Amino acid sequence: METATFAAGCFWGVEAAFRQLDGVTGTRVGYIGGHAADPTYEAVCSDTTGHAEAVEVTYDPGRVTYEELLDVFWAKHDPTQVNRQGYDVGSQYRTAIFVNSPEQQAAATSSRDALQRTLTRQVATEILPETPFYEAEDYHQQYLEKRGRSSCHVNLQPAG
Repeated sequence: METATFAAGCFWGVEAAFRQLDGVTGTRVGYIGGHAADPTYEAVCSDTTGHAEAVEVTYDPGRVTYEELLDVFWAKHDPTQVNRQGYDVGSQYRTAIFVNSPEQQAAATSSRDALQRTLTRQVATEILPETPFYEAEDYHQQYLEKRGRSSCHVNLQPAG
């Protein structure tokens, strides 16, 4: 099993999208990329911790590739938005890929560059080395599934 970590706005809908993929064996939502240890949802939303809402995906690379995970990541948010997705505004909603290997770095960079060639607006997605991931509170885990929903927002596509 391998892991991949993506920040694409509100983590609820992004987590639900990854959970639908054959080969994804687990997900957990949480916070990454900031400076505060053990942040809470309230602290992250205060825009003082530097963390982004993110999804850590555990997957079987024999059944789903990292590139397929990247395809879902790009499709589930607008990567041209800076510190926002739709009505959600703040640095915790930024777009980022946190890589844990040179292979992930290369694949993420190649994927971002290929997407950029199709857009007129600049892709804002950061590609960063993985930092400590702090699991969000239990009530955030599989939030939409617990409520019988598969999505919490419209499918945001990059603005041409």
